[in-house]
Amino acid sequence: MATFAIDPAHTDVLFSAKHMMVTTVRGTFTDVSGSIDIDETEPTASTATLSVKAASVDTGFGARDNHLRSDDFFAVETFPEIRVVSTKIQPRTGKTGKSGNEFVVTADVTIKDVTRAVDFDVEFLGFYTGMDGGRRAGFSAKSKVNRKDWGLDWNVALEAGGWLVGDQIKLDVDVALQESIALAA
Repeated sequence: MATFAIDPAHTDVLFSAKHMMVTTVRGTFTDVSGSIDIDETEPTASTATLSVKAASVDTGFGARDNHLRSDDFFAVETFPEIRVVSTKIQPRTGKTGKSGNEFVVTADVTIKDVTRAVDFDVEFLGFYTGMDGGRRAGFSAKSKVNRKDWGLDWNVALEAGGWLVGDQIKLDVDVALQESIALAA
């Protein structure tokens, strides 16, 4: 088992949601940390922990970002962290019956004071050597969740019907990792 730390400069936690039932609003969380323990011989024994600072939400529009930080959504003063902890990793089998580098990772996702299991479609992108000579790895993960499952239910009914903010949130996470070298005591 090798421990890899998240490289925040090369990791993206992206989300998107429908606005007024037509357009799509996209955003990111800019403060991400965590690690993945990778078992190269038995990948399903690997584990991951990710921490996202909720106040780092950035949609490119300050007033919307401040609203997302408020008690209507993330309540960042009370709940500063969004936490993701893997609980199960399974190979994803395709038409050939072989999984290759694709997995379904089930993780407990905690937003505010609510924890829900979420399945992520994960692709292991491989190991590589970084510019500093250190060993690195990369993953890509996708999922769709209902924001109301975490009590994020603020909304406004539209006069023409429908809602201002869509319930379904698409998540796209690209993770770059650097192997942590244990220091001798």
